[in-house]
Amino acid sequence: MLHVARWRVLAVIIVSLLGLIYALPNALPQSVRDSMPSFLPSKTVNLGLDLQGGSYLMFEVESQVVYKARLEAVADDLSRELRGQRRPGELGSAKTPILFAGRGLTPDGQVARVTIQNPADIPEAIKRIESLASPVIGLTGPTGRTDLDVKAVPGNVIEIRLTEEAKTSMTRRAVSQSIEVIRRRIDETGTKEPAITRQGVDRIVVQAPGESDPEKLKRLVGQTARLTFQMVDETVSPAEAAAGRIPPGSILLEQPGEPREPQVLVRRRALVTGDNLTKADPGFDQQTGEPAVTFQFDGAGARAFARASTENVGKRFAIVLDDKVLSAPTIREPILGGNGQISGSFTIESANELATLLRAGALPAPLKVMEQRTVGPELGRDSINAGATAGIIAMFLIVAFMILAYGLIFGGIAILALAVNLILILAAMTMVGATLTLPGIAGLILTIGAAVDANVLIYERMREEELAGRSTALAIDAGFKRAIVTVMDANVTALLTALILFYFGAGPVRGFAWTLSIGVITSLFTAILMTQVLVAAWYRQTKPKRLPI
Repeated sequence: MLHVARWRVLAVIIVSLLGLIYALPNALPQSVRDSMPSFLPSKTVNLGLDLQGGSYLMFEVESQVVYKARLEAVADDLSRELRGQRRPGELGSAKTPILFAGRGLTPDGQVARVTIQNPADIPEAIKRIESLASPVIGLTGPTGRTDLDVKAVPGNVIEIRLTEEAKTSMTRRAVSQSIEVIRRRIDETGTKEPAITRQGVDRIVVQAPGESDPEKLKRLVGQTARLTFQMVDETVSPAEAAAGRIPPGSILLEQPGEPREPQVLVRRRALVTGDNLTKADPGFDQQTGEPAVTFQFDGAGARAFARASTENVGKRFAIVLDDKVLSAPTIREPILGGNGQISGSFTIESANELATLLRAGALPAPLKVMEQRTVGPELGRDSINAGATAGIIAMFLIVAFMILAYGLIFGGIAILALAVNLILILAAMTMVGATLTLPGIAGLILTIGAAVDANVLIYERMREEELAGRSTALAIDAGFKRAIVTVMDANVTALLTALILFYFGAGPVRGFAWTLSIGVITSLFTAILMTQVLVAAWYRQTKPKRLPI
């Protein structure tokens, strides 16, 4: 008599019940799910952009800006290092100064140059400049290399470039940071289950189901939102600054919305940055009643802001967002509480957007829109209906084939295992928070067809064993034992293919591969365990003389 281990029976019962519990919320209306006890699962499968409708945006991280910022920081440190001044926290006596004629960046911002007056000082200057380098961090930790390539060129000039390893590391870090910032910004809007993924080396794809306004999403996601507080340079008049007479260490920035002062000359060095903000909320200016944004600094930011405002009473400071001056008020008295207000030409909507951007943090680099499109909800409903129709037709054909080929009993067992397989796929996608897309539905339909392959192999092996003269029990037992190798081989091959598609693919390909992977795993469970348990139970109850296939 066929013997099935007790653990197999328990595994089939427990997994099937758990699958049914986790898949059931997908068939319940929202009102019922909201009233369910908290200990019961109530999550449903997330519908992708092509099924629900929404906005699709592809951004490219402008890594050149990150490279330029690093070289600008190095160029700012060059003066102190070559003059022999100790860095903060550095011990020991001051170094001998090295005379240099000038330093700065090339127009493209990718090379820093310094001209040394005495050629004999070049080796020592290179050594000091190399001390400014930082270690390159790879995927598994420090690589043992530094980020600066320093070399002398004709004309007593030393050139400083970023190494290729450093550029790769900085790009990877900038993309990862950008994804986190984008996620926080979209979460602030309440958009449900956005899909934010890396594509290629320096691109990010944002899919926001249910968001019908891609321009609003683009404004929210694409703005760098780098907030700084910088002192206004009043050593020259606005007319002189506009004429190009800009003192070293200062920069001329636009001030949109202020016709009386369209440009403001500010010091490059920021007193405080938006990194020190802990709170930002939309509000209204108490004096004018116009929309504004209130903010609060953390401890370090509050102390820096208090010190700067105390030292500069009576002077103006600029609130700068992405190299544009929002406002440039005069410091009337020391600001000691760490609180402040940003006022300007705001509407209620723009004040809300700015507060959201400041709470989410600044992007490490600007984002360039490479592609955008909108999918309407009507198209999503059509896709769902088409997918459901294809699934129903596939199920009907499989049911008809299995019953005609293997009879009501064995065909029915295969169909029951297939139904449980579909429930388990739905439950697995619900549990892990997977997103079902149109290619995912294609993968699901493919799984429906492939899931019965294992049953076909097992049943055919049983038939061959019985024709070879074995008894019914031995034919059933041999059918499972000898077909299992082929079943495992076929499914593991399909799983590896799906994993390769998921790793190297993007967008729709990943959706297809993800659904196919889950389907392969659940198909193995239902074919190897569930079918065997059901066939063994049938045999013990009926004790047939021949197989009804």
